[in-house]
Amino acid sequence: MSTDTALRPDTDPDTHARREARLPWIAGRAPARPAPGAAVHNVSAATAALLGLVALGALIHEPVLIPPLAASAALVHCAPALPLAQPRSVVVGHLIGAAAGYAVAAFAPHGSAWAAAVAAGIALALNTLARTPHSPACATAVVIVLQAPAPARFVPLLFGSTVLLVLTAYAASRIRRAAPKYPAYWW
Repeated sequence: MSTDTALRPDTDPDTHARREARLPWIAGRAPARPAPGAAVHNVSAATAALLGLVALGALIHEPVLIPPLAASAALVHCAPALPLAQPRSVVVGHLIGAAAGYAVAAFAPHGSAWAAAVAAGIALALNTLARTPHSPACATAVVIVLQAPAPARFVPLLFGSTVLLVLTAYAASRIRRAAPKYPAYWW
C-alpha cells in the first residue's frame, strides 16, 4: 500500500469499523439506489396498474382502488423478490384481511377505530399463520371495519384487483429485460 493511500481515511479498512463502533445506533446501510431506468419502469408499471383499477372502477361504477391496493402495487413492482410481494401473499393475504375485517365488523360498532385496530391485528396473525405475509392486507381489514362495504360487491372486486396487480407485475417484469423476474414463486 502506498503512503498516499495509507493516509486517506476513506481507503483505510479500519476507518469504517471505527466509524461503525462510534455510531452503534446505525444498524446498517440502505441498499443501493435502483438505476434510473429501473426506477422509471417500476413507477410507471405500478402507476399503470393503479390507473387500470381506476378505469375498471369507472366502467362498473364502483370504487375499486383502495389505499391497501396502492401499497400492494408498490410492493409487487418495486420489491418483487420479497415474500410480501409474491402472488400467494398478495391475493390470499388480502382475502384473509377482508375476512378478519368482516368478522370484527360483525361484532363491533360501525366505524370504530378500536375495532379497526383489532381487525388489523387479527389479519396480521392469520396471515402469519397462513404463511401469506402481506402488510397491506392489514389495512384492508381496517378499511372494511371503518367503511363497511357490502361483502357481495367488495370481495369479488378485491379478489379481481389483487389478481390484476399480480398479472401486471408479471407482465412488467417480462417487458424490461434487466428487471428481476416476478414472481419469485407462485404459491
